[in-house]
Amino acid sequence: MDKPKKSIRRKSSGVTIDEVAALAGVSPMTVSRVINGQGKVRDTTRERVMQAVRELDYTPNLAASSLAAAQHTRIALIYTNPSGAYLRELLVGLLRVASRTAIQLVVDYWDGLGGEAEREAARALARRVDGVILPPPLCESRVAVTELVKAGVPVVAIASGRFSNDISCVRIDDFTAGKEMAEHLIERGHARIGFIRGRNDLSASSRRYDGFVTALHEAGLEVDADLVQQGDYTYRSGLKATEKLLAHRKPPTAIFASNDDMGAAAISVAHRRGLDVPRDLSVVGFDDTSAATTVWPELTTIHQPIASMANAAVDILLRSIRRKGDSTRVLMDHVVPHRLVSRESVAAPPKRR
Repeated sequence: MDKPKKSIRRKSSGVTIDEVAALAGVSPMTVSRVINGQGKVRDTTRERVMQAVRELDYTPNLAASSLAAAQHTRIALIYTNPSGAYLRELLVGLLRVASRTAIQLVVDYWDGLGGEAEREAARALARRVDGVILPPPLCESRVAVTELVKAGVPVVAIASGRFSNDISCVRIDDFTAGKEMAEHLIERGHARIGFIRGRNDLSASSRRYDGFVTALHEAGLEVDADLVQQGDYTYRSGLKATEKLLAHRKPPTAIFASNDDMGAAAISVAHRRGLDVPRDLSVVGFDDTSAATTVWPELTTIHQPIASMANAAVDILLRSIRRKGDSTRVLMDHVVPHRLVSRESVAAPPKRR
C-alpha cells in the first residue's frame, strides 16, 4: 500500500506573518493588507504574498480580533447540498467556530426554490442576519448573491471560484487536485480511467475534470468520451454512472469519482458485479469526508479541509462585518492547501486488461 504523500510545508500554527513577508519579499504590513483586504496593493505584489501564504500553509489567527465583532452577530449557512457527509463536515467546522467566537449560527434549507422564490428568500434572510455562507451548490447562485450583496450583506462562497467580484471565496485548487489524482492513477499503470463528473453548474466540477484531462494529455493518453459519465455528487448518481462505465465493452481499470459519495457508490457496484477492489478495479474519490472511510476498502481521495474552510469563511465574514460602512470592503479569494490521501482502493491494473 502506498504511503500518504507528506507535505514539506510547516504547520500553519508555527508560521508567522514575518516569515510570510520574508518569503514574499515585502513588509509584514503589506502581508496584513493583503490578508485583510485593506488598502491598495498591486496585483503582482498580492499574488506574491498569496503564493507565500500557500507555500507556508499560513492561516492567520483571527480569533482575538474577531471576537468583538462576533458578539451578537448572526451568520447564516444556507444549504441544499445533496452530500450528507460534506454537510456534516461543514457543520462541525461552523459549530466549533460558533462556540469559540460566540456568533449566532442560523441554518436555513433552500430546497427546490425557483428563481423568484430564491430571490424572495434571499431578501428575507438579508433582513435578519449579518453575513451569509454559501456552500455548494448555492455558492454559485447568481440570484442569491445578487440579492444579498444588494442588501449590503457580506457573503463568503465555499468551494467556488470567484465568479463574482462582490463576494469572498474559500476554496482549494480543484484543478491541481484533480490533476494530482489522475497522475496518481497513471503512475500505478492505469491508462483506461473512467471519470464521474460532478454537477455541471459548479465551477469546481469543471476544474476537477480539467485537471484530470490535462494529466491524461501530459501522459500521452487519449480521453475516451465513453468513459466519462455525468453525476451530481449524490450516491445514487454514482451508482448509475458506474453501471454505465462497467457495462462498456472495454471497461476502465480505474474510476475517478468527483466526490466520495459517488466513489463509495462505485465500490458498491463493483462488489455487486463480483469485482475485487482494487485487484480488478481501482476507485478514487474526492473531499475525504466520512464516506471515504465507511466503505471497504477505504477510498484513496483528495483531502479538502472542509471544517477549516468553514472556519476561514467565518473569520472573513467577521472582518467584513467589523468594517461595514467603510469605503474598502473585505474581499478575499482564500485558497487552502489540499493533499492526496492514499488508502487501499488503488492498485496496479490487472494484466489481462
